[in-house]
Parts: sequence; structure tokens; C-alpha cells
Amino acid sequence: MTAPGDRPPKNGAPENETVGGAEAGANAQGPTRQRVARQRVAPQRVAKVIARRSAHSRRDAERLIGEGRVTMAGEKVFSPALDIDPDADIAIDGKALAKAHATRLFRFHKPAGTVTTSRDPAGRTTIFDTMPKGLPRLVSVGRLDLNSEGLLLLTNDGDLARHMELPATGWARRYRVRVHGRVDPAALAALHQGVVVDGVAYGPITAAPEGGGAGSNRWLWVTLREGKNREIRKVMAHLGLTVTRLIRTGYGPFELRDLPKGALDEVPPSRISALTGTGPTPARLGWARAKPKAKRRTPKPTQGRGGAKPVRPGGKTGGKKRP
Repeated sequence: MTAPGDRPPKNGAPENETVGGAEAGANAQGPTRQRVARQRVAPQRVAKVIARRSAHSRRDAERLIGEGRVTMAGEKVFSPALDIDPDADIAIDGKALAKAHATRLFRFHKPAGTVTTSRDPAGRTTIFDTMPKGLPRLVSVGRLDLNSEGLLLLTNDGDLARHMELPATGWARRYRVRVHGRVDPAALAALHQGVVVDGVAYGPITAAPEGGGAGSNRWLWVTLREGKNREIRKVMAHLGLTVTRLIRTGYGPFELRDLPKGALDEVPPSRISALTGTGPTPARLGWARAKPKAKRRTPKPTQGRGGAKPVRPGGKTGGKKRP
């Protein structure tokens, strides 16, 4: 598959394939175009390379470079804009980065009571303690707090994780939330305009009760696009509601569906490429292209008798009327 930032092979041919077929290339007369096994890879920004080969985002990489913690071939790197070979020998704090691997993405059903981190100083169970061995180093796309559960996306590509969690990407986070207290539908509807809580401005939130009911324990459907720290819990507390359970059911185009608690499901590489815009062009995916609009032709002026004057609409010449 094509990693973010890389260009897909031309003509859709694999790297080791001769365009037009091996035999055709060998027997045809004249020059043939053959794709070699290894092509020269274009240089990339060092910050991007670090994000591609580690769990750090580009922003993290820029900070590490600014702190003087990144070296290449034993020499300190001073600029995140430096163009380097993607397979260059890079180290952070003296620890060499592994070579880049194919981008992988997983759906994970996070159980409540686990923390979204690789190590916890307090000794609490992390999400990675519950996963099978042998996985690459993974970073979460956003976070779910200790008592939240549901869909969590994990990837081995820090740059991809950063792209997917940015509000500018426009991916909606969908939740099913159980609250305790008096639910005011009008107050929930007003959240669509955004709200300020304790000096923090939150963007538009879509919230509505699930089905009927009038008790003090209600389920809500909540959708937001920013996902600030404990946003739903703080906003609901602002409305006088206590969140007793919070389940993320969807993130952008990905859904939790019937994935069991604690289960991990890998997303097919073709779907990663299509969703992130790093894969085949729409034509190769079978999407229909809009038919080009026909260009309006401007009629050329027609000449009148003797080729002297143009003919005006209606067939009359531009000259004087004859008696």
C-alpha cells in the first residue's frame, strides 16, 4: 500500500512488473519502459520521516529536534525542515529508529477501567496490557479517559494519527452517553451553537435523547468534532447532568458495531488508502467521473454580399437599406 506522503506507482503497476508484461517487453522492438525493483526515493522532511517511523507526530518531532535530542549518522539535527533520505539512520536520545514499515490501522474496543497510554506511573492497566503480543508500536488516534469505553483507533504511523485527530480533518466523534439528572431537550439543542464552560470554548455539539423516557437516568446520542479533554463530561456537568457511562460508537468513517470488548480488528490497507487519500485515484476505485461540459462555441462572424460587411441577426447586412 502507499504510505501517507508517498506517490502511488504510475499506471497502477507493481514495482517489479514490466509495463505491458514481461514477455512483451522482452520481444518488442524499440525501447520499452520497465519498472525496476528499487527506485530512487525522493527526500522527505526529517520531521515527517520521524513521524513515519515512530509513534511521534510531526509536532513532537519538531520539539525533539529543537531540544537537540535527534541525531542522524551521529550528528545532531538542528532543523525540522531538513530534507533527508527516508531510510537514513536517525536516533532519538541515542536510540535508533526502526526502518519504516507499511502503515497499519486497527479498531480497538477499549474496556472501561483502562488507560490510553503505553505505561502508567500509577500502575493502572493500560490498553496495551490487554492486547496480543507481537504488534508493532502503536499510537492512539485521540484518547478515551479511564472510565470511558468503546471505539479507539490505533496506528503505527504517528503522522497519520495526527492527521486523523485534527479538528480540521472534519471527522465526527459519535458517542452513546448515559446521564443522571433532569434532561432539558432545549438545553441540549442549544449546544449546537457551542458553549463556554469554565473559560473553555467548546465547538458545536449535537446532543439528543435516545428514544422516549422521562426518568432521571437517560441515554443520549452525542456527536462532536473537537474532542477536547473530558469534553462531554464537563459540558454535561455544566447542564446539571452527571455522566454515568460513556461509549464511543464511531470515529469518522469507522464504527464500533459488534466488535467485542478488548478485541482488536485490523483495517484493510486498501480502505486506509481510500479514506486518507493516499491510495488509487477515483478512476481506479471505480468511481464515476463527471462528464466534461461541452464548450460553447462562439459563432464566427458571417460576411455579407461581396464579403464587405457582417450579417446581423435575422440575415440583414450592416449596410444601408436598399430602396
